[in-house]
Amino acid sequence: MANPYITTYPDVMKGKKIMYVHGFMSSAQSGTVTLLQTLLPSATVVAEDIPIHPAEAMDMLTRMAEREQPDLIIGTSMGGMYTEMLRGYDRIVVNPAFEMGQTMAKSNMIGRMTFQNPRKDGVEELVVTKALVKEYAEMTQHCFAGITPEEQRRVYGLFGDNDPQVHTFDIFHEHYPQAIYFHGEHRLVEKVVYRYLIPIVRWIDDRQEGRERPVVLMGIDTLRDSHGKQTSSMHKAFERLIEQYDVHIVATAPTNDPAALSADGAWVADNLSAPAWNRVIYTNTPQLLCADYLITAQPAEGFMGTVIDFGSDKFKTWEEIIAYFDLLGGQ
Repeated sequence: MANPYITTYPDVMKGKKIMYVHGFMSSAQSGTVTLLQTLLPSATVVAEDIPIHPAEAMDMLTRMAEREQPDLIIGTSMGGMYTEMLRGYDRIVVNPAFEMGQTMAKSNMIGRMTFQNPRKDGVEELVVTKALVKEYAEMTQHCFAGITPEEQRRVYGLFGDNDPQVHTFDIFHEHYPQAIYFHGEHRLVEKVVYRYLIPIVRWIDDRQEGRERPVVLMGIDTLRDSHGKQTSSMHKAFERLIEQYDVHIVATAPTNDPAALSADGAWVADNLSAPAWNRVIYTNTPQLLCADYLITAQPAEGFMGTVIDFGSDKFKTWEEIIAYFDLLGGQ
């Protein structure tokens, strides 16, 4: 039964299938599987216990993908490593363990370990040997083999900026352009799924459907005050808007201070993180941009869409802007 106290997204991945590939010492009973099914009630989420030996695991996952024909595969940690190699599908890898053998050795995983979640075979413990670590090290050598431009387009990487275990952002980014940091650690906890994973799933769903959403431009000056602090309810407004609109941030393009460009991008990354990835537009003439709405605290004469004057009598706060867009219902 769905939890009545959390937001669900029935229009995302509607009628589609998501294959989840769990991490090391986990199972198909992972809470992430239940959470994904709860948040995406119109989709079907499938998962299976992954064999411990990597060759067996890869064989099983390949056959499973061929059988299930998922519209999206999501893999975390060890599962992210396997997911990268499941070519031919749209995929999201979260904190992928592309150096699995090294990670096991450095994290002192050798010895007797207890599974975090129940497995169908009833096995509760595993003895990790040096031979098993070597098997994982050999398997990771097959990552990134024969990547085509099409594959590069179909894979997103999500990386916790405070992950104490796995640090493979640079490795992934050498091969795939869609490498994105999020605020979090290694595990795919509820907050990460809500704020950072679901928006990526929505992007993929929109692309698969050829769906174009109305474009909303948000002036960076509406998101922060003169001290660089978030304006009240800014985060809530952004998260609500991205559910129905294609949202971009508009920042000024200072001609005499190029460093300000990266500073604004860093501010957006720090305050909005993954959902705002690759969505900052630098311009001094936003009225020339083609969009449906422009939320701005600056004059925007000549803008061809609807201008929302942030701070005006009608739109003094983000709460009033949220109410306005709620009435529009995605139009």
